[in-house]
Amino acid sequence: MSLEQTPASARRPIRELPDELISQIAAGEVVERPASVVRELVDNAMDAGARSITLRLMGGGTRLISVEDDGGGIAPDELATALKRHATSKIGNLDELESVMTMGFRGEALAAINSVSELTLLSRMDGQPTAFALDGRTGEIRPAARAVGTTVEVKELFFSTPARRKFLKSDSTELAHCIEAVRRHALARPDVGFAIWHEGKLVEQWRVHPGSAGLEQRLADVLGEEFVAQSIAVNYHAGPLKVMGRAGLPDAARSRPDHQFAYVNGRFVRDKVVMHGARSAYEDVLHGHKQPAYALFMEIDPTLVDVNVHPTKIEVRFRDSRAVHQAVRHALENALAAPRSHKLNDESASSASDFELSQGPAPKSLPESAAWTQGGMAFERPGPANFNAPAYKPADFVRPRVDGDRAMADLKALWNPPERGQDLSAHEARPADWPKPLAVGDHSLAGASAYKGVDTPPPLPEGDWPLGRAIAQLHGVYILAENKQGLVVVDMHAAHERIVYERLKNQLNSAEGEGPSITSQPLLIPATFAATPTEVATAEACAEALEQLGLEISPLSAKTLAVRAVPTTLAQGDAVELARSVLAELSQHDASTVVQRAQNEILATMACHGAVRANRRLTLDEMNALLRQMEETERSDQCNHGRPTWRQMTMRDLDALFLRGR
Repeated sequence: MSLEQTPASARRPIRELPDELISQIAAGEVVERPASVVRELVDNAMDAGARSITLRLMGGGTRLISVEDDGGGIAPDELATALKRHATSKIGNLDELESVMTMGFRGEALAAINSVSELTLLSRMDGQPTAFALDGRTGEIRPAARAVGTTVEVKELFFSTPARRKFLKSDSTELAHCIEAVRRHALARPDVGFAIWHEGKLVEQWRVHPGSAGLEQRLADVLGEEFVAQSIAVNYHAGPLKVMGRAGLPDAARSRPDHQFAYVNGRFVRDKVVMHGARSAYEDVLHGHKQPAYALFMEIDPTLVDVNVHPTKIEVRFRDSRAVHQAVRHALENALAAPRSHKLNDESASSASDFELSQGPAPKSLPESAAWTQGGMAFERPGPANFNAPAYKPADFVRPRVDGDRAMADLKALWNPPERGQDLSAHEARPADWPKPLAVGDHSLAGASAYKGVDTPPPLPEGDWPLGRAIAQLHGVYILAENKQGLVVVDMHAAHERIVYERLKNQLNSAEGEGPSITSQPLLIPATFAATPTEVATAEACAEALEQLGLEISPLSAKTLAVRAVPTTLAQGDAVELARSVLAELSQHDASTVVQRAQNEILATMACHGAVRANRRLTLDEMNALLRQMEETERSDQCNHGRPTWRQMTMRDLDALFLRGR
């Protein structure tokens, strides 16, 4: 029956809802499933200073959820107050709300849980002769036996709202969600031990890991040793914001975003700004639709972030979201920039993983607060309480010097392939101990047999090159090189494509200068398009930001925008599509990534056409020059499309192929 057809006598009066119904409605926002109860109770346990938390479940959490901790406990005269709505010890005024650092602060969790379950609160403070238990349904308080700390038992969840219980999944599914809720807490708190029991069986346990290395060890315990082995340390400071953690290597990317963890002041969050910033840092190195893996821990002034924007406290709002986006992006970009070949060490020869990284001590020649540059990027080792920087070998800092004239000749050979029969006098100045080059352009089988005539290469010197010394070329596609770990196989086109691409990016950045803006080019005929009200408002409000990006977008009418200038490097592109993308990003994130992405797509195409092609014969000098350039080029482990450029086969891998030692 429609509203117009409702008779006046059937109209219901406006009245206040009963307290119990109010609590059940509020519980619908806070308590979605057993995992929500687990999250809230573990939050309270950590706020109480617990160092050991035990979770006991039955029926996936629907029949029993028990959280035991060894925190400070609750006073007997405060037990009943703890179950009232909006009762908390975390905050007392607006100033404390705006700078809250505790996991919980609203005072809604226990009241909401009590309204949809049978709750018992058992607690004892230090110095009390006995513990006291509170029955949530009757309000009765009685003495009980317990050590110092608190136990919250939640039985028959949603028994008073059976409709909600019908929406729960199977016990195994609900158990998995409960474990995931505890896992998120465990990642950020290595100083707290966690144990999860289900139906009387221990299903997960994470022990306490004190000290500066505790966080990395907890990451290995929770996410697996493979994650730590295939990730690199992140340590970045930008004003009041600090970003630490580990970023997964591009080769370790996953098909699902199930290994993406971001924390703000110890609180797990699902924030679009953080996720977008992390994704943009991987744009240049991920292949296809793969999802990166990372665990990032951000520390920021609590007055610059609002955690009171979502009932489950999983979302936050930053006062300066652009600065946070840039910090996350630069933190990951800096970590991913250094070529992985620099991080190889002798221990990797005993690992089955192609790219196992070590977190060993820094070179002795560096002081305690040392900083160094590598590949154009600055690196600083964090303090003892933070993550350790990736360990570099002394050989990476003291490398054999190469004759400058010969190196330049090799690079010119890569950029400008000599014609058949061209004079190769540029290579005659090479040292006597370098192998003789093959004839460039010889694609015949006879040319391939020329490898037999190459002098035996000298043994690798002490402190060898990370990617080794070229020994052969395979079918004009792959370079085979020898290093201390074994055999390195390089896709020469993909590797050179990345080298050219990074060089073009550096040239573009140098051409733009040190100023904050990008050079723009006015359009002879402005490009107009029909715009939404949001796009028009963004263009008007962000005119200065658009100018810094090399764009001039002005309104022609209430529903039309005109693009009058675009970045010089994108003058031949689609101005309307670029403008729409920038405005969409600018309304939510940092739009500079859109301009940079469009520029990089053009540079990537140029690099692909300018790179050395497959089936071209290279001399050993040219191959070695390519390897040396790879070692000095940022992100040289992946081509512009995210595919790997080289692989390491250790001696153990080769021995296994031929059953040596068996």
